[in-house]
Amino acid sequence: MTIPTLTTSRLILRPIENGDVDGFTRIWSDPEFARHVGGPVTSPDAVWHQMAGCLGCWLLTGVGPWSVVERASGTLVGRAGLWDEPGWPGVEALWYIGRPWWGRGYAVEAAAAAITWVLRLRPELERVCAAIVPANLRSVRVAQRLGMRRTGAEYLHEETHTIYAVSREDWSGRPDAGS
Repeated sequence: MTIPTLTTSRLILRPIENGDVDGFTRIWSDPEFARHVGGPVTSPDAVWHQMAGCLGCWLLTGVGPWSVVERASGTLVGRAGLWDEPGWPGVEALWYIGRPWWGRGYAVEAAAAAITWVLRLRPELERVCAAIVPANLRSVRVAQRLGMRRTGAEYLHEETHTIYAVSREDWSGRPDAGS
């Protein structure tokens, strides 16, 4: 399968590659960044296994996360995209932007590109969701900026997550839906 590359005004969402291990290790080693996403991951081997899981999602489901690169600098700033795990509440938009790049709107920009892409790819998809640990207020704000609304809660990966979702109909009316 070929993983596409998406480009926004400030970001490139490209396939994850071996050369990303060091950048992702720096991002995931930050305790503040990792506070709501399972805790710090400091081992390059563990990060590599995360990356392999992301690529496996692409192979198994046709969607998955991308590496997020800042266009102006060429710097890896995070990972964002989609997740479609069996038993999940739906195709999920996800965003993991490293702390040095927080507050720049990169999470919203990357997730919006992924949502637009998957809704074009899968015309039968009625909504895209996000599963967020309730204490992760930054991600809740990103979901809200994406037009997602709280739809319930689910126990996923041994933790309660609040589910937010945006319908295809609501998304199609967004100014950035054509990104």
